[in-house]
Amino acid sequence: MKKRVSLTLAAFALFVVSGHSVAREISGAIGGTGQGQFTGRIGLGFDWERSWLRSETGQLTGYWDVGLTHWNGGKDASARTTLSFAPVFVYEFATRSSVTPFIEAGVGVSLFSGTRAGERNPGSSFNFEDRLGAGVKFANNDRVGLRVIHYSNAGLKEPNAGIESYALFYTHAF
Repeated sequence: MKKRVSLTLAAFALFVVSGHSVAREISGAIGGTGQGQFTGRIGLGFDWERSWLRSETGQLTGYWDVGLTHWNGGKDASARTTLSFAPVFVYEFATRSSVTPFIEAGVGVSLFSGTRAGERNPGSSFNFEDRLGAGVKFANNDRVGLRVIHYSNAGLKEPNAGIESYALFYTHAF
């Protein structure tokens, strides 16, 4: 397991230093699971620097998200850590104020430090990460919002008891 985490971190380091990818934001989130365990997350965002579907309603943008999540343990499991990577699409609604509402969605991959997280057993340390979020972006590009992230191995291994994290997040843009 430690070898897989080390390889994943090495791959991430190569992604960050290769090409022109530079983190454009750092985010933090606090929340909990549906079973009541605390979660804390820190992440880096790499802006795609592109937009699509520009209209009077808004525009579609996106970013790559790399995150590290801590899961408090439950009575059946010790604390866990998750390393995740996901492309995230963001729809920013057009507004004439300095506050822009947005929604976001993404599907990525994650690597748990064990096969249990809190009271749940996702069945494997490799899981998919599905996210939905909503919030507001300020004039300085900082964002605040709510997010739900679902982790599951998508039936690749049994058991497949998914787990969700519900969180309040803040993102600071560089």
